[in-house]
Amino acid sequence: MESQLASTVLMIRPVRFESNPETADSNRFQGRTSASAAEQQRAALGEFDALVAALREHGIEVLVVEDTPEPHTPDAVFPNNWVSLHADGRVLLYPMEARNRRLERRPDIIERLGEDHGFVVSEVVDLSGHEDEEQYLEGTGSMVLDRSGHVAYACLSSRTHLGPLGDFAQRMDYEVISFDAVDRDGEPIYHTNVLMNVGEKLAVICDDAIHREDQRAAVLQRLRDSGRNVISLNYDQLHAFAGNMLELRKPDGGRLVAMSRQALESLDEEQRRVLEDNGEIVAVPIDTIEASAGGSVRCMLAEVHLPKGAREQE
Repeated sequence: MESQLASTVLMIRPVRFESNPETADSNRFQGRTSASAAEQQRAALGEFDALVAALREHGIEVLVVEDTPEPHTPDAVFPNNWVSLHADGRVLLYPMEARNRRLERRPDIIERLGEDHGFVVSEVVDLSGHEDEEQYLEGTGSMVLDRSGHVAYACLSSRTHLGPLGDFAQRMDYEVISFDAVDRDGEPIYHTNVLMNVGEKLAVICDDAIHREDQRAAVLQRLRDSGRNVISLNYDQLHAFAGNMLELRKPDGGRLVAMSRQALESLDEEQRRVLEDNGEIVAVPIDTIEASAGGSVRCMLAEVHLPKGAREQE
């Protein structure tokens, strides 16, 4: 069975970070700042480096790649939307809604995973052709994967369509559970990983956002059938990015929960207790990244599930 948790993550260090005007229509979490582009970049860089340091301090292997000044990719700090890296050696590239986000796809990064770090890439599966039909699937933003059970949870939006979802499911042998989810104003939630996270033994979800009762019941039942305990979030916690957390595997085999400081502070005492019982919490303030770009810690982490080469494993 494939492990749910990675012990290595890929992160892209920002160079020209700022709130992206091309994604503003679909992401109602972004653009909550009046800071200049230079101020946003300076603050985001400090937040990024602090998150890298915190993860490394707790034994997580963090592969940092510098973004490039050109072409301008203001959201490059969120690599999990263009790539996913799987335990069978396959690397998937995804169709992106915003044209300037398509420029984030970098073959050189995939090559370096093998050349510099000893990971085995058996095949690159490029789904980006769906962009020609204006059909999108933005990686593990659009999908929250139960890797151990091969289930992909996906809330449909302008960035997440059934066509590429079906393509992913067929190629990777996943069951898809799709549903509709809206924020407190009734607007579609742009990415599933803002709404929920599936860990090894624990799932976190703002189930209130799934307004259709049959869909909500189906999602919750599937999570519970997988043997996971479920923490329900409210809308205030959703908007504080409490759903945008990620479980990782520590070197001692234990679990680590990475999230933002804002997300952690939004949880009540009982939710924190359940989370702490599940694994060690690492919470770093990334207020500028959250306010400017509308994404949080999970969005910044592309899990590396790829196998290591024989020499690396010896």
